[in-house]
Amino acid sequence: MRAWEKNFRKIEPYVPGEQPKLDKMIKLNTNENPYPPAPDVIKAMKEVNAESLRLYPDDKADVLVSALADYYHVDKNQVFVGVGSDDVLGMAFLSFFNSDKPILFPDITYAFYPVWANLYKIPFETPALDENFRIRKEDYYKENGGVVIANPNAPTGLYEDLTFVEDILQHNQDVIVIVDEAYIDFAGKSAIELIDKYENLLVVQTFSKSRSMAGMRIGYCIGNKDLIKVINDIKYSYNSYTMNLSSLYVGAEAVKAEAYFKENLTKIIEERERTIVELKKLGFTCTDSKANFVFAAHKTVPAAELLEMLKKQNIFVRNFAKNPRISNYLRITIGTREEMDILFAAIRECVM
Repeated sequence: MRAWEKNFRKIEPYVPGEQPKLDKMIKLNTNENPYPPAPDVIKAMKEVNAESLRLYPDDKADVLVSALADYYHVDKNQVFVGVGSDDVLGMAFLSFFNSDKPILFPDITYAFYPVWANLYKIPFETPALDENFRIRKEDYYKENGGVVIANPNAPTGLYEDLTFVEDILQHNQDVIVIVDEAYIDFAGKSAIELIDKYENLLVVQTFSKSRSMAGMRIGYCIGNKDLIKVINDIKYSYNSYTMNLSSLYVGAEAVKAEAYFKENLTKIIEERERTIVELKKLGFTCTDSKANFVFAAHKTVPAAELLEMLKKQNIFVRNFAKNPRISNYLRITIGTREEMDILFAAIRECVM
């Protein structure tokens, strides 16, 4: 080892879903929205003044923060925006988990959580989901340094109602509780309803899934103004200008496009339910997903084999082979009706 290598920060990084670049493919492995952004978003993108790119963007991101505050009927000082929900979550971990007590999140959940914990040297424990992949709320009643819950959870897609979330909050009033709602728009009520009741609650969402804007990298969180101030202090401690100018303006337009947003949600939810029915006909078991993906295991054909057989047909889904509890499951993003029909036909060839 060279002498200076001993000072490297070594960590096992998060591995994102494969991003193939093929002319003809069906990409169902990273939970992107199959529909384009709203027409007004596309129009706003075309109208961005290139001359203005020589200037720094608004460090306060006011146009987007204001749009989100109006949409959720909260004050602007209760909203923070970042470069995708990963950026927001990473800053929240750095901001609020600064104790020698372990933070808690499930053993099967978003794989970035342990990466941030290790990066920031935050102790953590991962209570096991039950045999049905449900969170045992009693596991979160013990002393801890903070709680992180994805709802709906990933990659299972399972959603817990607000009564469940509130129970965890009631048992953890002396630490910060983060509810990661990347897929909430496909599910049910958001925990944003609870932020005025629980000052220690932070709710994180994203434009990447339901608003068809994964490529713009826009995420946000909503919570008590004191929590938002702390995250802003962290932001200004390493990068004042986290949001680019284009993201701010097209993001604000996306928030306003309510009718288009709801129309696409309906199509994806209906296709999700049809997909579960069709997969069961083909010999799969599926969780009751409330996200924009399904989580399914075939009764006889291993997931790894299905993954490779589909890939040969330029159909991409995702498998979590490193986790033995879910290694036989595929996570399949909901595409258009036409894309899903092609997927069903390809699976039929593999399993019949």
